[in-house]
Amino acid sequence: MNNTRFATAIHILVLLSKHKEEWIASEWLAGSIGVNPVVVRREIAALKKAGLVESLKGKDGGCRLAKKDKDLLLSEVFTAISHTDLLGKKNKNPNPQCPVGKNINKELDKLYNQIDQTVVQYLKQYTLKEFTRKFG
Repeated sequence: MNNTRFATAIHILVLLSKHKEEWIASEWLAGSIGVNPVVVRREIAALKKAGLVESLKGKDGGCRLAKKDKDLLLSEVFTAISHTDLLGKKNKNPNPQCPVGKNINKELDKLYNQIDQTVVQYLKQYTLKEFTRKFG
């Protein structure tokens, strides 16, 4: 992934795992990650849509895990936030008259799908709880 979305999402989830029963504000999460709270809110929205976190609006609101950390696979996080190809974007307008250009994106789609599946299979081996243990 050519951005920090996965790292940001994992950071959020580890913090929520360490504070399971609390509603954690996006501003507090952003302070730990070192990003603008808007970035955190965007990732929380994606994680919420995937059913990994729940949120509560208002003065005493925030977010927390929607499922137990022992049941949350890191592959679910990857799937929730990966809206771009791991290896980057394909060229939009390859020359259809070129023997390579006319087929390159179709073949890249196959390659990208295989790579995504390999990453997902690898991340299925780890739960959020296991990963959170690395942080004391």
